Amino acid sequence: MAEKEDKAAEGKEAGGKAEKAEKAEKADKPDKPDKPEKSGKPTLTAEQQAEASAKRAARAQGKGKGKGGAAAAAREVATEKLRRPAPPRLRTLYYKELRAKLLQELGLKNPMQAPKMTSITVNMGLGEAVANPKILDSAVEELVMITGQQPVVTKAKKSIAVYKLRAGQKIGAMVTLRRDSMYEFFDRLVNFALPRVRDFKGVSPRSFDGRGNYTFGIREGMIFPEILQYDKLEKPKGMNITITTTARTDEQGRALLKSLGMPFRN
Repeated sequence: MAEKEDKAAEGKEAGGKAEKAEKAEKADKPDKPDKPEKSGKPTLTAEQQAEASAKRAARAQGKGKGKGGAAAAAREVATEKLRRPAPPRLRTLYYKELRAKLLQELGLKNPMQAPKMTSITVNMGLGEAVANPKILDSAVEELVMITGQQPVVTKAKKSIAVYKLRAGQKIGAMVTLRRDSMYEFFDRLVNFALPRVRDFKGVSPRSFDGRGNYTFGIREGMIFPEILQYDKLEKPKGMNITITTTARTDEQGRALLKSLGMPFRN
């Protein structure tokens, strides 16, 4: 019995020494660096963003090889959402300066009563699409280049035998712009597109609907500088532009658009 107890004690001592040696070895080894915590999408620098956009453009050019690929490539580049470092120029100008002037001019007390734009709708109706459906594709491409947003194809609500029109037939395209896209489009429209109209003398100040919303027509979409390839256009296409505002009267809507730079005819 005594021999067994001595052997058990020796085994315990050997096990304790082994444990101490392992602990000493672990203490000598340097600690492994902690793994970085996984977060969401990494923040990109300006150079990385430019490089990513260049890769997208190159990928779009690669898709452009083949039948119908050029249109898809142009559409992908045009509808690419850009990360803007600052809000649009016109939006900043409105909230910093123009809103206070409108309150004083219209005699309003609450800043929430000041009229502002809520949306811009660009509508292109094509009655010729009944006989020539291909013209609708070119109209969609033009709206993508002008607005930077994919349009919605509009369809006929009912059949009209005189015009050989059937219900559900595609007859146009429409785009609705809001927020930053709306302010950027209005800025380009007023400062670049409208001055390019031949013999331009201003837009009519009477085209309001009685509730502060303004609608006017453009005969040719070529006034927009985004459309560069005039030779490939099948036919000049016009469009209607509706500016929806929170103005309660036509006077408030007219004052708002005039302060934003709309060139009304005298």
